[in-house]
This record gives sequence, structure tokens and C-alpha cells, in this order.
Amino acid sequence: MTSPMRPWLFAAAVNGAMAVAMQALAAHALRARLMPAELAQVTLGADFQLWHALALIGVALLIPHAQARHAVRCLTMAGMAFILGIAAFSGGLYVMALSGLSSLHGVAPVGGALLIAGWLCLAALACQREPRP
Repeated sequence: MTSPMRPWLFAAAVNGAMAVAMQALAAHALRARLMPAELAQVTLGADFQLWHALALIGVALLIPHAQARHAVRCLTMAGMAFILGIAAFSGGLYVMALSGLSSLHGVAPVGGALLIAGWLCLAALACQREPRP
């Protein structure tokens, strides 16, 4: 495995494992302890975390093939947006559901905006011209 892939694959694997763990907690340990709305928050956070873990695998697979500096920059920005977006969106939902702190309700939309930004970085990469040989 090439070294540019490693950090992105690591981030994908950790987020994938965390998402599966949160889904398992929601399905078993938390079902009797949380209200249905809070349980839905945990499940939604885990769903988004898992989908964006897969997006990070995409970044890991694409980055070794990026030849132009702007392509590497777009992929790096997309990956960082996904990581920060997962932390803010899913993490915010987890903290609100598990702690009852509704004061964090503004964190999830920021995370959602970061996740969208990550996808837009990938779209920008797709629209760029390929370098001439």
C-alpha cells in the first residue's frame, strides 16, 4: 500500500468501526435507555458516519493516482472535510443524544455543511482538466 493512502484508509477504518459500534449500541444497549428521538439521532449519526467512511476509502483509492498538485489538494480538502464533518455532524448527534445537551444543536448543521463541502471538492476534481503529457 502506498503511503499517501494510509492516513485516509486509517481514518476510514476507524470511522467505519465507530459507526458499526454506535449502530450496535443503538440496537441493543441504548434502546431501553434513550427516548425514540434520541435513539434516532444516534442511528442517523452512525449512518452518516458509515457512508462517509466509505467516502474516505474513495479518497484513499484516488490519491495515489492524483498526478497534478491541484488534484492532490482537492482530494486532501475532501478528506479533511469528511473527517471534520463526521466529527461535527455524527459526534454532535451522539453527544446530544447521550448527554441531553441541546445546546449543541448548532454543531450538526456545521458538520453537514462540511460533509457537503467534501462532496463538492470531489465534484471540483471531476471537473478539472487532466494535465497534458
